[in-house]
Amino acid sequence: MGAVVLDTTVLIDVLRGRPAAERVRDLLAARDTLLTTAINVEEIFRGLRDAEAAAANALFAGLRVLPIRREDGERAGRWRGEFARRGITLHQADCLIAAAAVGLRARLATGNPKDFPMPELSVEEWPVGR
Repeated sequence: MGAVVLDTTVLIDVLRGRPAAERVRDLLAARDTLLTTAINVEEIFRGLRDAEAAAANALFAGLRVLPIRREDGERAGRWRGEFARRGITLHQADCLIAAAAVGLRARLATGNPKDFPMPELSVEEWPVGR
């Protein structure tokens, strides 16, 4: 039992009825807490197909949506700075999502693990479309 933050790639696959939906059901059966962030909500609604609106609203009703706190912003900023000094560009949204997960000691489920190289973060790769 634990907490899992669902990244946008996973949420898209759930909405489209791909195998990620079954994995989410498995997490619920294992009594894991399913989370996402307001950033992921924005990313879903930005690219939402009209036919998916009801399903998206139902999906988010069943998840706890995490706020981005000051300490998350600080952690994300430190990561971006540290990686930039090594010549690696990280996206602000990804760093904020990761920081929210780390702040709760939650795992992050994503189809893009390369976007989340932070050593403090526990990442579960959920291949896109599978």
